[in-house]
Amino acid sequence: MLGGLLREREELLATLDRVAALNGTARLIRESIGTHSGFVAELAGPEQAVIRWMSGTRTDALQDLAVPIGQGIGGRVLALGRPVRVNDYVSSPSITHQFDAQVRGEGLAAMIAVPIVSGTETVAIAYAAMRERRDFGDDAVQSLEDIATEAGRALKLASVAEADRETALSAERLRMQSALHDSVGALLFSIGVQVRNLHEDISDNPALESRLRRLEGDVSAASRALRESLLALSESSPERALPVELAEHCRSFQARCGVPARFVQLAPVPRLDAERTGLLVAAVREGLLNVEKHAEALSVVVSLLPSDDGVQVVVADDGTGHRSEEDEPEPGTGMGLRALAERAARLGGRVSLVRDDDDGCTLRAWVPEPCRRR
Repeated sequence: MLGGLLREREELLATLDRVAALNGTARLIRESIGTHSGFVAELAGPEQAVIRWMSGTRTDALQDLAVPIGQGIGGRVLALGRPVRVNDYVSSPSITHQFDAQVRGEGLAAMIAVPIVSGTETVAIAYAAMRERRDFGDDAVQSLEDIATEAGRALKLASVAEADRETALSAERLRMQSALHDSVGALLFSIGVQVRNLHEDISDNPALESRLRRLEGDVSAASRALRESLLALSESSPERALPVELAEHCRSFQARCGVPARFVQLAPVPRLDAERTGLLVAAVREGLLNVEKHAEALSVVVSLLPSDDGVQVVVADDGTGHRSEEDEPEPGTGMGLRALAERAARLGGRVSLVRDDDDGCTLRAWVPEPCRRR
């Protein structure tokens, strides 16, 4: 048993995907400490965390629950930066009780929460919970802190891996730039020289000279297109980084879930600033998380396109069903989506999630160009 848990911890440290690391942490908490449930809340800002990953829970009462700093046991961890434990959540005098209904709905009592730190910053909160009153000892707190430390390392590795992917992308861009310049550029130059030499050799053949002029024009146009491509490869702008990041999220989702996820860019998109780019990436990430948790989908398509003087992303799944009105809230009411919608509204944009007739769901996020905020 211990050997198996140690192997799982090593696998967690080896994980280079942020979502998989946090999802694995929730499972590891329950199995390693022996509690009824484990869950993880990820920071959605400096003063708020959202519970996203759960293991051993019976309901969705805590799913996507936003926990502001200072509120409940998780908010107290955010405020203090250290572990907090209670032997009975709903009767504890040491915490606020905004979330008693959700905790009762899940049937939880005793609870521990600790910060997950990556580098020097708290990036998430790890929880362990029992369904009856219990006095958690120092050993249980230490075990949860150890798991949180491993999760922090895994998240740091995931960040390094993401930076490495960006570095690799830049290196590949430079390699392609050099290869195009040395091969295609040299070939076009050689063709141009030969065409100009032929002009001089056949000045007495008007028909052939006309064809050569057209060929020379084509070579010149190809050279201009090559120069523009080389310039594009040398730049790293937000609108070029956005498709790369969305495609990476699709690849990560597919590797994690085994569900085919395809990224499609329908047309070039206008330049966006970092804030708008970040919102669209967050929307796609939220959409894929919803598919992972709820959809039982066979495939997912993520689309990027210019729309209505702005940029839109669409996450569409073909959910196979098994989602009833009794078991699941209406689309678009989750706290994660609500936070995204509020963030988009501040930029003049919008976010929506609707269920399709065939039980799939479609998430859309749109932001205006920076100079065209509405």
